[in-house]
Amino acid sequence: MRNGVVLFTSDRGIRPAALAKAAEERGFDTFYVPEHTHIPVRRDALHPTGGEDLPDDRYLRTLDPWVCLATAAAVTERIGLATAVSLPVESDPITLAKTLATLDHLSGGRLTIGAGFGWNTDELADHHVPAERRRTVLKEYLEAMRALWTEEEASCDGEFVSFGPSWAYPKPPQGRIPVIIGAGGGPKTMKWIARNADGWMTTPIETGVAAKADLLRKEWAEADRAGEPDVRILVARRPAPEDLAEWEAAGASELIWGVPDADEAAVLKYLDRTAERLGLA
Repeated sequence: MRNGVVLFTSDRGIRPAALAKAAEERGFDTFYVPEHTHIPVRRDALHPTGGEDLPDDRYLRTLDPWVCLATAAAVTERIGLATAVSLPVESDPITLAKTLATLDHLSGGRLTIGAGFGWNTDELADHHVPAERRRTVLKEYLEAMRALWTEEEASCDGEFVSFGPSWAYPKPPQGRIPVIIGAGGGPKTMKWIARNADGWMTTPIETGVAAKADLLRKEWAEADRAGEPDVRILVARRPAPEDLAEWEAAGASELIWGVPDADEAAVLKYLDRTAERLGLA
């Protein structure tokens, strides 16, 4: 399994570019950042852990993910660039398609989109995304962006995205930029992923990962998809041997290790310990 590192970015901790460069030097494979455009003060949506309150104030201070990854791309050569997770439905899809194609182009094809449906429905509402239609909105956005990335004259005629034949360059070096959905692994989600995405990223509180990965592969086969879905594990605690055995049984391609939102010296010290424990160069 590969090893990635995720930084819950803020305006007061280590700069993303500094961590991405350090992670590449220590042998990590992928660098991840999250996304929230804003957090409404009045909020009815519960946090994914089930609480009415946010775990901490980093949610209020999150940096723009694509700017963060662009700065990381400028100081690295090999490490993959990804989100855990971004919220594509909170951006204009035509503009976002251009941003992502440009980032993939300038980074030499290193971008992966870790996308969520959006747990904060109050946040989605401010972007005029109906909570009950958010999966449909994301499906249409991805279809529209893929058309712009891969077709000479792209067009889209959907309920939430519509534009006539258009030219859009650059085209991403990868062609279709991979999309990994970060969400709880229920049957509805696995069916959606098998039809619209390239893989699954677990939530920090996920259990029964191997069985859920098997369900995804079943849906994948029923959708007549080639190859295998990409399964990535967001590690929320120091794993026990049985955790590692389950993730291996799930066919996970990558483990994603969190680092603290702290100053550069503290984060790099933590990164060194993690790399040593994992046996990375």
